[in-house]
Amino acid sequence: MNHPSESVAARLRTQPGVLRVPTSLLEIYQQREFLDPVLCSKLISLIDSGRRPSTIADDNGDLSFRTSETCDLPAAHLAVMELERRLGLLARIPANLGEAVQGQRYDVGQEFKPHTDFFTPGGEDFERYCAQAGQRTWTFMVYLNTVESGGGTRFKAAGKIFQPETGKILCWNNLRHDGTVNPHTLHHGMKVRKGLKYVITKWYREKPWG
Repeated sequence: MNHPSESVAARLRTQPGVLRVPTSLLEIYQQREFLDPVLCSKLISLIDSGRRPSTIADDNGDLSFRTSETCDLPAAHLAVMELERRLGLLARIPANLGEAVQGQRYDVGQEFKPHTDFFTPGGEDFERYCAQAGQRTWTFMVYLNTVESGGGTRFKAAGKIFQPETGKILCWNNLRHDGTVNPHTLHHGMKVRKGLKYVITKWYREKPWG
């Protein structure tokens, strides 16, 4: 039996402008101009006003593993509400399965080394993060600006580097059809070489979150 998150893939395939990346190893989609530049600019301002050093689950002791800054975006802000509305229309995932929206800022030289978005079963923080809401299913990531140089997102298994473009969204399923985690979703937020990089990340769970 397929995992319920498969219905999300079916809906994405019907959306105008949404393209699946040609690989059998994982399900990943992209759509250009998902957000308009005005909304992107408002979200960038929110990230700049509340950013803090990013952290990781199951800390591996590598202080250079994730060097970006993160901001928990205020759910009641009109720009965030509009973002959530558009995400909801895209894949129709119930709102109560979504984590709070986060934004990230990458300066020159900052990166997020190869990692997965799911929580590693048996990992130190697995029970802490998954006991109530279950595993992460889908990731929706939006680039808020076009980076002058660098800052791409590399999926090695797919042989693809996605370059930041204002308003472009990436969507990928962190799980296989049987509900187990998919290691082929390993991805690398590559170093920014020139300029700044701003992204939005929205993760969904198997059960209601929060």
